[in-house]
Amino acid sequence: MIRALIIDDELHAREEMEALLAETGIIETVGSCGNAIDALKLINRLNPEVIFLDIQMPVLNGFEMLNMVHPDIMPQVVFVTAYDQYSLKAFEEKTLDYLLKPVDSDRLAKTIAKLQQTIVEQRPPKYEAEEIVRIPCLLGNRIKLIGMPEVEYITTGPAGVHVVTEDQEYFTEVTLKALEERSPLLRCHKQYLINIDSICEIILHEGGLAKIQTHSGKIIPVSRRYLKVIKRKLFL
Repeated sequence: MIRALIIDDELHAREEMEALLAETGIIETVGSCGNAIDALKLINRLNPEVIFLDIQMPVLNGFEMLNMVHPDIMPQVVFVTAYDQYSLKAFEEKTLDYLLKPVDSDRLAKTIAKLQQTIVEQRPPKYEAEEIVRIPCLLGNRIKLIGMPEVEYITTGPAGVHVVTEDQEYFTEVTLKALEERSPLLRCHKQYLINIDSICEIILHEGGLAKIQTHSGKIIPVSRRYLKVIKRKLFL
């Protein structure tokens, strides 16, 4: 069985897709969700082989969400959308396939055949990700988008990844590794990324260690392996 995750903001659409996949006898739906934050969490935790992804979703669309999935855990991608087939032809080269709503069972069978062949040949997923410009964060029962200029630093620990601004701290499902590779933030420690524009001063210590003080007065560590990179970016 091929493990699948369904991502669509419409409950009816998710239920319909799950029923269609169950009828194939080939696809096992391991989860479904209606927004990008939940999708990132489930991709990180369930490691599905394929996602059936709606493009038009509130807050973050399907393209933006894919930018935040690290290549190491990227599943095969099948877009499921109401966009017309001509505008979607361009996406066919970047993802496994696309399906138009309402999904036709015969067309789905062709997609699954393509998916099976891809898995047999062990072809890695291909998706051309763009730079992350907004980080989706949980704030109560809302999803808040934090623009990169607002970020002072990002840190990870046992409780997950946290985005820290001048006056607040938020939780996100985007991994530190994805943010390091797809945003202008710089690694300064194994558990920290820093926005270079938020640096007020670097406090040097013996042994090549240092600390960064942000403009709002927060102190974060700098390990010796990343200090040279930070200095170089600041032309020191």
